[in-house]
Amino acid sequence: MTQQNKTRMGVTAAASLALAVGLAACNNDNLTAVNNNPNAPTDAPATALFTNAVQTGVSRWLGSGYDLRNLELIVQHLAENQYIGNDVYAGVAASSLSGTFTGAYSGELEDLQIVARKGAAASDVTISDPAIIFQQWEYGYLTDTWGDVPYSQALAGDSSTKVLNPMYDAQKTIYTGMMAKLQKAATDLAGKTTGNLGTADPIYNGSPAAWAKFANSLHARDAMRIVNADPTTASAELKAAFTAPGGVFTSNADNAVLKWPGDGIYNNPWAVNFASRDDDRMSKTFIDTLSANKDPRLPIFAMPAEANGQYVGQPNGLTNATAVAYSSSSSRPGAVFYPGPVPYGSGNYGGAGNSYPSYIMTYAEVAFIQAEAAERGLGGLTPGQAAGFYTAGITASMQQWGVKASDITAYLAQPSVAYKGGATGLKQIATQKWIALYSDGGQAWFEWRRTCVPNIKPGPAAKLSYVPRRVKYPSAEASANADAIAAAVADQGPDANSTPVWWDKTASAPTCK
Repeated sequence: MTQQNKTRMGVTAAASLALAVGLAACNNDNLTAVNNNPNAPTDAPATALFTNAVQTGVSRWLGSGYDLRNLELIVQHLAENQYIGNDVYAGVAASSLSGTFTGAYSGELEDLQIVARKGAAASDVTISDPAIIFQQWEYGYLTDTWGDVPYSQALAGDSSTKVLNPMYDAQKTIYTGMMAKLQKAATDLAGKTTGNLGTADPIYNGSPAAWAKFANSLHARDAMRIVNADPTTASAELKAAFTAPGGVFTSNADNAVLKWPGDGIYNNPWAVNFASRDDDRMSKTFIDTLSANKDPRLPIFAMPAEANGQYVGQPNGLTNATAVAYSSSSSRPGAVFYPGPVPYGSGNYGGAGNSYPSYIMTYAEVAFIQAEAAERGLGGLTPGQAAGFYTAGITASMQQWGVKASDITAYLAQPSVAYKGGATGLKQIATQKWIALYSDGGQAWFEWRRTCVPNIKPGPAAKLSYVPRRVKYPSAEASANADAIAAAVADQGPDANSTPVWWDKTASAPTCK
């Protein structure tokens, strides 16, 4: 903006203020109007709130703080070669993810609540229900990270009940609520042909049918997550999700994806991190798993190490002194995540990372859910269907990441990859799901806690003798909402990283307990 324009704006603003004061002098009822800031509105359109909430939520759970620099390390997709705190489990302390917890409630979950209210007031489910569905996606991360969290009384501070200290719902109750809301939303939306969010919806462009599929697919995710704690309910909910109006994802065209503009304002958050930091390396656990079966995703997921041009992983949980030695001898994450020129290393690893999409949920994950359900005989599926779903999951993941068809065929033809069935088959499904969830460290960690596949162990410098099973409650919550925290501890156990959440029970197969 030119100085001349700034001056004009200042004069105009001053004149407008003088006029407003003059008018107020004639009408005392209008006097307080001069205190209203036109640049800080107290209300906003549902469309604008929805767009911002989705972008904020995806950045929170699939971005650099929670995901890239924390959960991807715990689940050993990635490792740290400097500033190794989170690679030795410092990130699961009470203070480390406090902003993630409180920010979700005060930020996008609140905005989505307002969108849902506006849609309900207009009797328009094509506005209210996508907001409700996306809320359930977020609540899944919250409860699976911390356990009991505010749910039924959350976001009620500005309601008629004015709940300022919400209770922490038991996780079992939260799962019941999430699945019920997803089922209702899918039913509401499945018969709609047009929606009113339109281009304000950065995931599905307002398509009610697409949101119905997403709701059903999330429903299936939630149902499988509780299978070890309540297999009867899990089976019933899986069947409900698979047979619900609108169905679940059936191809990558259905994927819930946020396509970042890459305009310097809204960039892929991994690329933003890599633009200025060079302390992320591929985990040895991940590289070794991919290399064992000549996985064609390897050169997409990772770069060759600078020292020898090979794909090499760094062990997790090292000291700073030992980790830094892997800087040139281990692989960086794939070039697809890099924004082009960077002030380190060779200077240019990619070029399109700023606009690389974030995968919110994929068909590959749904296919692996179906494969496991079939192998276990749940949700109306049978073991004879498991191999087909397993193959579909691998194929979808590889297609999602741009692997050639011939390479997919060669990979699937390997005896080590071919589906074996039974307990071995369940481990194959879990391993392939862990691979497919690369770039979604939260979901990979939740699944690892449920299946204990692959065999992940703490590194030699880890602050804990075990892989964390939850994150401690934020320190601020312990003082601001102490009674609710105390009730949550009484319900689920000590506020410790070793305390399993409700669904984290001994699995029938596979198991690591």
